[in-house]
Amino acid sequence: MDMTNALELISAYNTIDARMRNLYRGKGNLQFSDLVRRCAEINKTVKKYEEELMSIARLRNAIVHNSTREVVIAEPCDEITSLASHIAKLLSAPPKLNMLRQKNVKGVNENMTVRETIRFCAREGYSNLPVYRGEKLVGMLNNRRIVRSLGDALDEGRDLDEVLDLPCEQILREDDFPRYYVLLSLDSGVQEAIDAFENNRKLLAVVVTEHGRMGDRIIDILTASDLPKLIQILEE
Repeated sequence: MDMTNALELISAYNTIDARMRNLYRGKGNLQFSDLVRRCAEINKTVKKYEEELMSIARLRNAIVHNSTREVVIAEPCDEITSLASHIAKLLSAPPKLNMLRQKNVKGVNENMTVRETIRFCAREGYSNLPVYRGEKLVGMLNNRRIVRSLGDALDEGRDLDEVLDLPCEQILREDDFPRYYVLLSLDSGVQEAIDAFENNRKLLAVVVTEHGRMGDRIIDILTASDLPKLIQILEE
């Protein structure tokens, strides 16, 4: 009997087992089923395919422990074999953000006035705007911060022109970035970007730079509207 699928499934199982043990890094020689349950708590791929991994393990055990040189107890179908290989690939080499088409992300200089910045946002359709000092990213300005700055001026009885004529850097707030943004690099996994939105309901965007550093120029800005595209990359 042709054992191509059986051998491929066993190979994928061994890869999955090794990757999960590396992910868990716990003590003791856990059974595969226990390892799946532990890793499902910390890894989205394992969580998504938890039940399928259990089925793959049962099939692998039947093949390994009940087959002989002459008789293969079970020959996996193409579907389950492909799934096992797919999961092994996701755990071994998860897709990275460098797979995405790089955009020409525009930003404003720190000295541009709030008035000019609002006009820029209206013209370009930006709701999350990078602010640069030369080539260095110093922060992200969003609609909330602009409206709040203008609202505070009204509450305090100040002339709105006073705020509108300020350099846009002066209305940035240091705590806005960690609250509303996550900084990732091109080498970060697609799953990391998805997790960022799931872990912070206030997140406005994932900011992607070459090295994931604040001083880098932005290569891409991912918002919640990009989630279907990111999920599709994982599924494909």
